[in-house]
Amino acid sequence: MPSASPVLPSWHPDDFARRAPFLAARGRALGAARRFFGERDFVEVDTPALQVSPGMEPHLQAFATDLHGPHPDDQRRLYLHTSPEFAMKKLLVAGVPRLWQLAHVYRNGERSGTHAPEFSMLEWYRAGEGYRALIGDCQELVRGAARAAGRERFAFRGMTCDPFADWRILTVPDAFFEYAGIDLMAAYDGTHDPDPTALAAEAARIGVPPHAGDRWEDIVFRIMFERVEPHLGADVPCVLTDYPLCMAALSRPKPDNPRLAERFELYACGLELANAFGELTDAAVQRARFEADMDLKERIYGERFPVDEDFLAALAHGMPESSGIAMGFDRLAMLCAGADDINQVLWLPVADAVSGR
Repeated sequence: MPSASPVLPSWHPDDFARRAPFLAARGRALGAARRFFGERDFVEVDTPALQVSPGMEPHLQAFATDLHGPHPDDQRRLYLHTSPEFAMKKLLVAGVPRLWQLAHVYRNGERSGTHAPEFSMLEWYRAGEGYRALIGDCQELVRGAARAAGRERFAFRGMTCDPFADWRILTVPDAFFEYAGIDLMAAYDGTHDPDPTALAAEAARIGVPPHAGDRWEDIVFRIMFERVEPHLGADVPCVLTDYPLCMAALSRPKPDNPRLAERFELYACGLELANAFGELTDAAVQRARFEADMDLKERIYGERFPVDEDFLAALAHGMPESSGIAMGFDRLAMLCAGADDINQVLWLPVADAVSGR
């Protein structure tokens, strides 16, 4: 049998030549994104990656480091951010009404064909505008990136979609009913930590058996992963909106239905591209949600991240009503380039101690 081809380092000219067309498409997509924001009077900002708190999502793992001062006892634990969100919201308070950033962000324990421990997040905010304005932003930005890269349709792992056709707007409850046959809101009691009993029974009924100790959200995520997400963004991109409030710790409730949150996610070809919120501005409510999330993190993983008191002080000072969104730019670049692995659109991947790549 012929021997397997050697795995070349990413700096090797032959390996780079294979990735060069994907990187060229990435560059054209990035140029389109910069034009999009420039034409709409967004200010490009650049905030520190080192933060007091990396983010408060319970299931994210962060990279920690120690900041040393001029004296031996002057030392402070900091984290590489999982998102530039807290810093950018402080700039909303400072008076920047429209801002965007392409930030390198860091999430430990994440590596796959669509995940990298260090990746590029495209994040932007609009003061004084509702979260549904961001749907229009996504449509124009994604179409502009695809056009610049010469891509008429997206294709990824056997699915295709047309970003230039009308996008589908689908609520989370409707998606659960359509793809899993579950009345999600009938199994949701409206609290921050819902009783999972009713949803566990529904999950077992459709062949997605719950695990011992599952919380309500754990069951939702498993049903989403197995039954719902594989269908999202087929034929046309899909905007999944109206999440149960307990699944949106940084968003405000919908005025007409406080059991639901002002949140949407964008999918194309089954791939999640973006997550958007109508931003929560109540510092007291935000503190309570942070503490609840960290209690859960400590219960599951035995650790908790510190609360960024400076961020809460900024909220209390008066953050304007705003909407904000984070988009995985590398994933958008994958679709624009026709890539099937995130490493194809990274100039150099983060070194892997096991594989050397």
